[in-house]
Amino acid sequence: MSIRSTTLKNGLRVVSDPMPAVESVSLGVWVAVGTRYERSEMNGVSHLLEHMAFKGTKRRSALAIAEEIEAVGGYINAYTTRESTAYYVRVLKEDVALGVDLIADILQNSTMETEELERERTVILQEIHQANDSPDDVVFDNFQETAYPEQAIGRQVLGDANIVGCMERDAIMNYMECHYNSNTMVLSAAGCVDHNELVKLAQNTFSTLPKGEQASREPAIYTGGQSIVPRELEQAHLILGFEGVGYEDPDFHATAVLSTLLGGGMSSRLFQEIREKRGLVYSIYSFVPSYSDSGLFGIYAGTGEEETREVIPLVCDEIKKICDSVCTEELFRARAQIKASILMALESSSSRCEQLARQMMVFGRPLPTEEIVANIESVDRDAILNTAQRIFSSPLTIAALGPNSKLESFEEIVQRLD
Repeated sequence: MSIRSTTLKNGLRVVSDPMPAVESVSLGVWVAVGTRYERSEMNGVSHLLEHMAFKGTKRRSALAIAEEIEAVGGYINAYTTRESTAYYVRVLKEDVALGVDLIADILQNSTMETEELERERTVILQEIHQANDSPDDVVFDNFQETAYPEQAIGRQVLGDANIVGCMERDAIMNYMECHYNSNTMVLSAAGCVDHNELVKLAQNTFSTLPKGEQASREPAIYTGGQSIVPRELEQAHLILGFEGVGYEDPDFHATAVLSTLLGGGMSSRLFQEIREKRGLVYSIYSFVPSYSDSGLFGIYAGTGEEETREVIPLVCDEIKKICDSVCTEELFRARAQIKASILMALESSSSRCEQLARQMMVFGRPLPTEEIVANIESVDRDAILNTAQRIFSSPLTIAALGPNSKLESFEEIVQRLD
């Protein structure tokens, strides 16, 4: 049995990944719209809409939605990113019809009553304030905004509290009508599921889904710069970043291997040199978020105020070293880490369902695991060196939160990297 994909007459794409050995099914609808599709005066509408979809439909109250899924031991949830919004369930194989019906109902028949909006608005404002109390969340938001200043892709996914606090129901409904249509959605399922049955269920339940087109969005323009925010904390939170690559960039897989080699595990260069040998940080790692047309390469470190003076120069040294040399052993190890992560994820129906949906949205087709693994295995030493030189020659982005009296100036750090 293999992955199958069908496009309904209304344009909705239905894709499934069978796992006959399991008893459950993970399924959901991924919508190709997120924060970067929002106008500045609507920042947070994607996330607010995601919450409101569960607050009652023409057929079900918010309580009924919760009770129906939990009555069969199922689970329902959603999340918003900068480029997509997902609504998903996990149910036993005999309850697939209910799962599809629930998702279809909240995406086509949400009423978004004013009373529910006011209650949920308060909940989201609490979520925003909670994130603002978390240094990890704040420094990453600051990093994103600094890398992409005055752009939708740089704004917070949770939204601006002042905007969310007064956003009206009609604005949310108009946003949904504009962006939620058959051509922006993918119904994905993985687990003990029959593709033909899934297609029939989709045809019956998504019959009122409107046709439409993918809305335009501004291109992502990486700029870089600095965001140094002093705050009374026990630990300094630091991110050094550069322009990364998009999903379809030829250097996408090389960038993933480079990130793993530099800061992707306990054997990585940054972990060994800065944490293990010197004990200067509690946490240090690299990360590579990618988007449809852009991406970032970041290095996060959590350290003490005094240690900051040593950590940043050491990170810069490791960046310069990796642009000059890569040994065969560490290259093999980094590739093995990524390969294992890909293959281990295949054991989870939730991971397979989500991966399938994203592949359909980005590439328009499911990517065979063999193809992905082959791309990772093809990354050689020259690819790593060329990608490192490309990425680390881009403009620098620095985000720092906490005690920063020992932090070098932006210009000094840039000079270290030259």
